[in-house]
Amino acid sequence: MRWRGERINTLGDEYFSDVTYLGHRNGVKDELSGIENLRISCGLNGLSLSNDEARKLMDRVGLSDRDSVPTRLLSEGQRRRVALARLAAGRTTLWLLDEITTSLDRKAVGLVRSLIQEHLSNGGIAIAATHQDLELTTGNIQRLELAT
Repeated sequence: MRWRGERINTLGDEYFSDVTYLGHRNGVKDELSGIENLRISCGLNGLSLSNDEARKLMDRVGLSDRDSVPTRLLSEGQRRRVALARLAAGRTTLWLLDEITTSLDRKAVGLVRSLIQEHLSNGGIAIAATHQDLELTTGNIQRLELAT
């Protein structure tokens, strides 16, 4: 695989700083609050995220009233929303998404759609493996359907 013309196995941080992966597991620490998860995730990726910025992201994903609660006390759908906030906070070019709508209700699936469409509109790339039609309408969309 290549990224910007170079083989990814030769790039290291040059590649990984451009990529955010969100898979079946949410990638959040249970003992930390949503805000803490966001700030630490950004910090590990060399990004600064203030408490106010983290609160705005938590509000955007519908968790403003749960932003300081340890994630272990949240429902699976709420934990997934924390992961979506982490995705939005990352500011990376390439999003690799595996079953992005897992544990989400219809409203949250709409949130996923808007996050991806905004990302594509801003020049980002999203590769999503999903069993649901995301109904994306923005950007250069290519669909590959695999039959069993």
